[in-house]
Amino acid sequence: MTTTLAGGRAARRQTTRRIRPRRSPAVLLLLAVWAGAAAVLWLWWHTTPAVADDTGRILGAGRITGLLAGYLMALVVLQTARVPALERRVGSDRVTRWHAMTGRYTLCLVAAHVFLTMWAYARQAGRSLGGVPAQTAESVGRLPDLGKAALGTGLLAVIGLVSAGPVRRRLRYDTWYHVHLLTYAAVFLTFWHQIATGNDFAVEPAAGTFWYGLYGAVSALVLWYRVLTPVRLNLRHRLRVTEVVEEAPGIVSVLIGGRRLHRMGAEAGQFFRWRFLAPGLRFSSHPYSLSAAPRPDTLRITVKAAGDHSARLRELTPGTRVWAEGPYGALTARRRSRGKVLLVAGGVGITPMRALFETLPGAAGDLTLLYRAGSTRDLALWDELAAIAEQRRARLMYAVNGPDGARPDISAETLRRKIPDLDRHDVFLCGPPGFARSVYEALRGAGVPARRIHHESFEM
Repeated sequence: MTTTLAGGRAARRQTTRRIRPRRSPAVLLLLAVWAGAAAVLWLWWHTTPAVADDTGRILGAGRITGLLAGYLMALVVLQTARVPALERRVGSDRVTRWHAMTGRYTLCLVAAHVFLTMWAYARQAGRSLGGVPAQTAESVGRLPDLGKAALGTGLLAVIGLVSAGPVRRRLRYDTWYHVHLLTYAAVFLTFWHQIATGNDFAVEPAAGTFWYGLYGAVSALVLWYRVLTPVRLNLRHRLRVTEVVEEAPGIVSVLIGGRRLHRMGAEAGQFFRWRFLAPGLRFSSHPYSLSAAPRPDTLRITVKAAGDHSARLRELTPGTRVWAEGPYGALTARRRSRGKVLLVAGGVGITPMRALFETLPGAAGDLTLLYRAGSTRDLALWDELAAIAEQRRARLMYAVNGPDGARPDISAETLRRKIPDLDRHDVFLCGPPGFARSVYEALRGAGVPARRIHHESFEM
């Protein structure tokens, strides 16, 4: 059995819209980040007296690593505040990668700050390098707010450990997610130490005002977009499960009804973070893409059973309340810049591609969808895709393993042979990381510019 959501009026209107590409603000945001880092360096330089010996140099290095770590901590939190300008314009997956990279730099700077500062203090007290642990214990008990900073640093170390690849892959998503929330406590605990013992803020009071403003603004964004906005959305729309349908082996669609859903601002290609208020699921929030264009009274997600949470969605019953956050994601029609489009989906990556296949503006022959799956039995939503292709006079192709298990050839040569003018297409790509990387390389080899390959990763 399959659901039938093709052909909504809103979806048909979308297909006739003009192509108006929207550029990502990523470059401007990165320039702003570097400008902030340069301002921090200037503050350190402005408030640092002439250094006469090695101890002064070590202490100066400890101060600058501490200032940069404090600045990056604010960015780490900002990157998870789910600000629409980041989530919908830059892309959630790209912001997640920024967050991971910034977090690694922050941990390294915090470690350098602690070691260098305590080493300088040990030298001032006449101790050798081996006296750093004793000096650290003494400073924690003596200096203001350093005890809270030590606790916050310990939390950051735990978060960094569970986020390391080998550890992360062995943890359940929910465990990793809830440990990650301790970042807020860690930042709160370390903030007061920065103000209380930071020489730069004592010498330059305006810098302290800026620091309060930076952390205050980030805190306000977190409160607004991670707490108040989701509360408002769910109170307004009253989401509930209306139906659960098996689409293919291990793949189900969940239809979600509510009030005035067209006012949620969701677009084909986007996703929500869903929390189903049912036994065993109410404490888990997972991201799933819309698998059909949003309707005024219905949203749909299609999910493959790949873990405890996704496997239990088939047990949902009509009437189950749903808590959603979103919409998020930049894999929308706004990224398009050319008339012709190739959509490439791998596995359950078909969900946002199916919604885009239905709604992307285009004339007959402009759209092509390539669907990669293990076998024809795994081609979820195929009947819907075929109906959309016939209605829109679009091209629909699939690539599955051969009878002997041989994987299909999706190389640059094959793609050029199937789509001779591929280098004049925009490409939307979604699928597992390994598949996405190999297809991306094939597309580049086929002459498609990187700026016209729009992709979203499943990595969290």
